[in-house]
Amino acid sequence: MAKAKNKTNFVCQACGYTTVTWMGKCPNCEAWDSFMEELDGPSKKQSYLSFMDSSKPKTVKSVATEKVARLETGISEFDRVLGGGIVPGSLILLGGDPGIGKSTMLLDVAMRFSQKDVDVLYISGEESESQTAMRASRLGNCTDKLLIMTATDLDSILLQATEIKPALLVIDSIQTMYSSELQTAAGSVGQVRECTAKLLKFAKSTGVAVLIIGHVTKDGNIAGPRLLEHMVDVVLQFEGERSYTFRVLRALKNRFGSTSESGIFSMEEGGLVEITNPAGLFLEERENHVTGSVVCGSLEGNRPLMVEFQALVARTPYGMPKRTAVGFDYNRVGMLLAILERKLKLDFGSFDAYVNVVGGIKVTETAADLAVMAALVSSYKNKPIPKDVMVFGEVGLTGEIRRVMAPEKRIADAVKLGFTKIIVPAGNLKIKETKAKIVQVRTVEEAFSKIFD
Repeated sequence: MAKAKNKTNFVCQACGYTTVTWMGKCPNCEAWDSFMEELDGPSKKQSYLSFMDSSKPKTVKSVATEKVARLETGISEFDRVLGGGIVPGSLILLGGDPGIGKSTMLLDVAMRFSQKDVDVLYISGEESESQTAMRASRLGNCTDKLLIMTATDLDSILLQATEIKPALLVIDSIQTMYSSELQTAAGSVGQVRECTAKLLKFAKSTGVAVLIIGHVTKDGNIAGPRLLEHMVDVVLQFEGERSYTFRVLRALKNRFGSTSESGIFSMEEGGLVEITNPAGLFLEERENHVTGSVVCGSLEGNRPLMVEFQALVARTPYGMPKRTAVGFDYNRVGMLLAILERKLKLDFGSFDAYVNVVGGIKVTETAADLAVMAALVSSYKNKPIPKDVMVFGEVGLTGEIRRVMAPEKRIADAVKLGFTKIIVPAGNLKIKETKAKIVQVRTVEEAFSKIFD
């Protein structure tokens, strides 16, 4: 007699209302798209924390405080973001757009571990074993310590992992995995959550580090329930434009390190290549005496990065002016234009304004405000900013220039790259004598009088 499968219910994540079928709107709290599939019956008690059920409370002193030896991948940029390497027994989620290089990065990590005589099991639910082997041969040499397998049934995968006992388990991707306890298709909300819960239980109970790849939606969020990001120990985001070679790896969540670090890579013919000194990476093709162009001293994680901002202000052929921003916050561009109109009496009402960050990189920090405004004014007045000028600073609504984090680091790298005039917010700067002229400004009016003099 066939064994009956576990029953499932759909539970509203806002109020707990339960129904046997999925509903778009909860009849109890009226929340939209809040129902998630959950197991019903005895199997529901087997949660991903069940391995802790037999644990008893302990004092802090009684727990071993030995320093955990991290697993270093050998990719310095990847290790930097993780805080020094992979912690045994951790669950790491890597998200990013399709084709950005997620699978290439984790396969490279797996191959480097195999070269260090570390057992690695790489599971692919999207490629055959021959396709995975072809990608591995393109990246370099690997040893017999790297085992690959094509599978989507998570129960059989965990069975193989229990027998092999690898130090690292890679799942590519979590949306292709399924558990036989649920009757829904792979990639559904219930399957993604249940599979991640089982992987978390496996990692914590065995000490095997698990790396999983997660696809992202059009909004840039990892596909599946938000609970997925809360369950894992580390959430990594791989960003970049597919038309450009540069990629940025950021930590959105890290229980074992800082979230302010970042890693920069370049997609080459042989795979991803790490860039250890990216300060002047995006300035190689910058031209002289071009209007609407200025260099900003930005921070990517804890490292300075000189980024070129370009702006184009052109008279609009339509009644409503157009605002476009690539690599920078669109709403912030509108705010900066309003400040320019109020403080410098510039009329942007009949002009289109376009702002672009060269190199396909995304700048999210407010320290780029002054650079964006400088590029806009330069294009509006058709007056170029000297090539050896670098600016940074946050701009307030009243036109004041506010201080930003780590100005000394930005200035030091700018001087190394040959900038002779640096416009910075006024404040207590601890800077050694340099060949560059450091100009401290307090207001927008003062800043532009110094930039164009």
